[in-house]
Amino acid sequence: VDTPHGISLQNGTVPGEQGKQNKSVKRGNWGNQIEFVLTSVGYAVGLGNVWRFPYLCYRNGGGAFMFPYFIMLVFCGIPLFFMELSFGQFASQGCLGVWRVSPMFKGVGYGMMVVSTYIGIYYNVVICIAFYYFFVSMTHVLPWTYCSNPWNTPDCVGVLDVNVSSHAALNLTHLLNSTQKRTSPSEEYWRYQGWGWGMGMVVGMVVGSADISLPPRRRYVLDLSDDIGNLGEVRLPLLGCLGVSWVVVFLCLIKGVKSSGKVVYFTATFPYVVLTILFVRGITLEGALTGIMYYLTPQWDKILNAKVWGDAASQIFYSLGCAWGGLITMASYNKFHNNCYRDSIIISITNCATSVYAGFVIFSILGFMANHLGVDVSKVADHGPGLAFVAYPEALTLLPISPLWSILFFFMLILLGLGTQFCLLETLVTAIVDEVGNEWIIRRKTFVTLGVAVAGFLLGVPLTTQAGIYWLLLMDNYAASFSLVVISCIMCVAIMYIYGHRNYFKDIEMMLGFPPPLFFQICWRFISPAIIFFILVFTVIQYRPISYNDYVYPTWAISIGFLMALSSVICIPIYAIYKVCCSEGDTLLERLKNATKASKDWGPALPEHRSGRYAPAFSPSTESHLEVQPLQPEKGRSEAAAAFPVQGSNGSAHSQDSRL
Repeated sequence: VDTPHGISLQNGTVPGEQGKQNKSVKRGNWGNQIEFVLTSVGYAVGLGNVWRFPYLCYRNGGGAFMFPYFIMLVFCGIPLFFMELSFGQFASQGCLGVWRVSPMFKGVGYGMMVVSTYIGIYYNVVICIAFYYFFVSMTHVLPWTYCSNPWNTPDCVGVLDVNVSSHAALNLTHLLNSTQKRTSPSEEYWRYQGWGWGMGMVVGMVVGSADISLPPRRRYVLDLSDDIGNLGEVRLPLLGCLGVSWVVVFLCLIKGVKSSGKVVYFTATFPYVVLTILFVRGITLEGALTGIMYYLTPQWDKILNAKVWGDAASQIFYSLGCAWGGLITMASYNKFHNNCYRDSIIISITNCATSVYAGFVIFSILGFMANHLGVDVSKVADHGPGLAFVAYPEALTLLPISPLWSILFFFMLILLGLGTQFCLLETLVTAIVDEVGNEWIIRRKTFVTLGVAVAGFLLGVPLTTQAGIYWLLLMDNYAASFSLVVISCIMCVAIMYIYGHRNYFKDIEMMLGFPPPLFFQICWRFISPAIIFFILVFTVIQYRPISYNDYVYPTWAISIGFLMALSSVICIPIYAIYKVCCSEGDTLLERLKNATKASKDWGPALPEHRSGRYAPAFSPSTESHLEVQPLQPEKGRSEAAAAFPVQGSNGSAHSQDSRL
């Protein structure tokens, strides 16, 4: 279509109008907005929604915990989510490229990459364990149903074990409740635990067994060693499942967001189908109401406990994936004028609603199990891997057609994990490709994805050894804990106070057509940074050395954990010092000003969006997006020259003809 000025526009768009030209052909975009929303939901809704939130809720006052949880969502979660989405969408760059806004703080982007690397390594190991349980569930009887397997010990007492008489079982239940914790077949299937004389002798006396001095056997899944330094052998079944996990992730990202955007139609929605199926089945079971009431009954006195507020703030912060770099990366593939304000509210609320919904699914089944055993729900409630691979699988053995429910449950865990893993891998790949930025690497992005996937697989191999679970929990507790809080706090300060809140609000207004609401402006400048600082202080005060059941980590292992945490944070001062040293200026103050000043190429990625202070000093008609075909070449050139003024000293320009 030719305009009166002789400009040929593609796809029928007109100047100043949001049209089909509103995307980057080279870099790629989401096929439509639903793909972005589903991908972000899959990224935010992960394993923590299922295996951490329900446990935190019942431990911190049940329904009373919802109050501080939603307060933190409104004042910290949604504002930070909106900030990261708008940040990435405005610049159309990954977690490294966006720091053209203030180059001295590019170390924040490198810190995000380090965190995403750590999480991506161990997160896929969790997915591979879910794959393993998914495959072994394809049988008539789940292998962790009874205590008659070769790997079981005399300590084992199954809820359906027929080898123990009812009288003996009654006595044993009494002894177990009054002395030590019951050892279930699912627990012995999961991890290594040597046969102890105490419980072995109790079982022997109760069931009348004379042989109580059998040698210890190794368990089935983890084959757990006795120390984090004793790696032992690689568990080949887990190694194979790890390979399957990385192959699936790579194939789904083989064409970047173009392929992953299609996959999320299934991976982001089907978990809700499974949750609903398990919920309907759970609430029909005897004792389910007891479990749900245990989950929801408010204990209002706990609201005054600072730990409850700290847990609420931490859960919101970590659950939404803030400071991982994934939100910035996913938003960078949006069209420039996409309403990310609306998206941030939808995704954040969906994430938190999923956590609450998952609590009903988990505690209905746990209530049924507690009713079957005649114990309190707290005796069977657990969180983390203990819930996903011990407590819940055991509860499923009580259901008719238990393999079917087990297959559905672990398939749901796989999909929840993959949704997060897609974004973690894409974060690293996008950062690398955007940083290099030339045509050669853009065309070979698939090979970059393959290289990152292979590296992730190799780095994950040690986590499939007999000591792998120790290292996995060490990374989970240290690699992505307080470092995320520090990164997020510095990001808020850099955008609001170094780049300037007025500049950022104008950028959002140029992108969305309206400035951020006053509530978000106040949160970004004052409330959210204060809450982030509170989370940091709370994390430090509540710190306890990590342990796994009865195993206490040695000092050297905890030191490695702190080094992993510092490795992401240390990127920030190191790069800042490097940038100041490389900046122009005769004094330190001049160098600091130049290092923090936005670079000339900061702003919208596409020329047609660079208006106002981002308008170029020359006509963008030389770009491939707009083809200039003047009827009178000489006149066309003179008009174009008159329309664009000389660029100012601050890198901005003001056009006299806004229509261009």
